Amino acid sequence: MPIDPDLAIGADLGARTFSWDPSDVLLYHLGIGAGWRPGDQVDEAALRWTLDGPGLQVLPSFGVVAPTFHETDPPPLDLPGCDIDLAQVVHGSQSITVHAPLPPSGSASVSTRISDVWDKGRAAVIWQEATATTDDGTALWTTRSSIFVRGEGGWGGERGTSATVELPDRAPDTETSYAVTPQQALLYRLCGDRNPLHADPAFAQAAGFPAPILHGLCSYGIVLRELTEQLLDGDAAAVGGFTARFAGVVFPGETIGVRGWREGDRVVASATVVGGGRDGSPVLADCVLDLA
Repeated sequence: MPIDPDLAIGADLGARTFSWDPSDVLLYHLGIGAGWRPGDQVDEAALRWTLDGPGLQVLPSFGVVAPTFHETDPPPLDLPGCDIDLAQVVHGSQSITVHAPLPPSGSASVSTRISDVWDKGRAAVIWQEATATTDDGTALWTTRSSIFVRGEGGWGGERGTSATVELPDRAPDTETSYAVTPQQALLYRLCGDRNPLHADPAFAQAAGFPAPILHGLCSYGIVLRELTEQLLDGDAAAVGGFTARFAGVVFPGETIGVRGWREGDRVVASATVVGGGRDGSPVLADCVLDLA
């Protein structure tokens, strides 16, 4: 069996040390579309994302990619008990909880384990949890993510749970959009994700897509940035965490529409493709931005 849950669940994936600096933060922010609006290059608030110096802030989603930011190889899938192929895999969901505002430079170590493996019948879902800490043991952030492995279910294991986020029955507090550039995935892959699914047309077609697709984590960052700019006055420190399920794909050149609602100590949101032949197609679902 390609996936052996007895070996996989609870497996320690080890620890790794990493560091980052303002150049990494700036590249990440540009990769998720910061500074795209006319006039942003001279707007003090917008330059908090794109200009190094004392005003530079860090969007919390940077913590998701920081440990692997300097990787130049496709992401490895040598997970204990999981004999799977990269072409079978898409990102299922992602969350990050930050324990304090992220600094624009620093170093940390991250420890990761496989927390769950779910059997969805025609697919498997593999969950990983990771915590990044400083040298003195201070927790910086915690992530939880899942990958969806097509064609690897059916062994009779636990199906897992699902938590649907209900959207309010009222007009959203913000409704905005971002036009994904044709080269967006080629830029974002420089943030440490060289999966050929996002750059190589032949690989994408072999995986069942007509063309390379945008990284799910790029859509994740775009949506979080738009919500932060529109509802939190662009203050990254106001974000305590962000969770989303990857509900569909985005092709470079399409437009992502974002709707968000303030609900007490959180923002709930959704993201869909806007316009074109796939108008209304889901991008992110069950989105929750927790306030710090």
